Amino acid sequence: MAKISKRMKTAAEKIEKGKLYSMKEAIALFKETATAKFDESIEVHIRLGVDPRHADQQVRSTVVLPHGTGITKRVLVLAQGEKVKEAEEAGADFVGGEDLVAKISGGWLEFDAVIATPDMMKSVGRLGKLLGPRGLMPSAKTGTVTFELGDAVKEIKAGRVEFRVDKFGIVHNGAGKKSFTEEQLYDNVKTIFQAVLKARPASVKGTYVKSFSIASSMGPGIKIDPAAAQKEMAGE
Repeated sequence: MAKISKRMKTAAEKIEKGKLYSMKEAIALFKETATAKFDESIEVHIRLGVDPRHADQQVRSTVVLPHGTGITKRVLVLAQGEKVKEAEEAGADFVGGEDLVAKISGGWLEFDAVIATPDMMKSVGRLGKLLGPRGLMPSAKTGTVTFELGDAVKEIKAGRVEFRVDKFGIVHNGAGKKSFTEEQLYDNVKTIFQAVLKARPASVKGTYVKSFSIASSMGPGIKIDPAAAQKEMAGE
């Protein structure tokens, strides 16, 4: 059995066992319990009443966080012709065509997001086994297969994140850093929660959000009341 550190025990004591907090209360607690010596991330975990084994119950989309993630993403663009210049001018960190496809095939993965133009997807398809498991495979559903490279690059740099349900029916996402203000963290967490609600598949019946919680990178989970969170947002 793993030993619980004194820091973790102290943080856990601040959270009332079994209580469901409002989003604002939970974020205030996050600030109190994120006591590691580095700028911890805030993690959002939303368990959904979906069965990811069914194609019509997949939950996947993107959302731009109003205050960014606190992490500067290295964006790679796979394009050719005039689109190369467009991507470079938008601020992409790496831009290329078949040369970059070959480099990635060789094991190079020093980037955090990949965008590709539709005419490059035949070549990009060969990278599925490398990019897929890392969540880096370009997709039209998430806006990363597009000819509108300028907009796509700028959105990712500004804080666009992708969310998708895992095999257990849970959406996990980072939503900022401890150094953010409570207001900034609230805006970001709310934006993710709203986007997940909006992405509800039409085929899902019954309770959609089963549980909703946040936690710091090295801290305990703080449970949020999903119904109260929706009322909280509606009353703003």
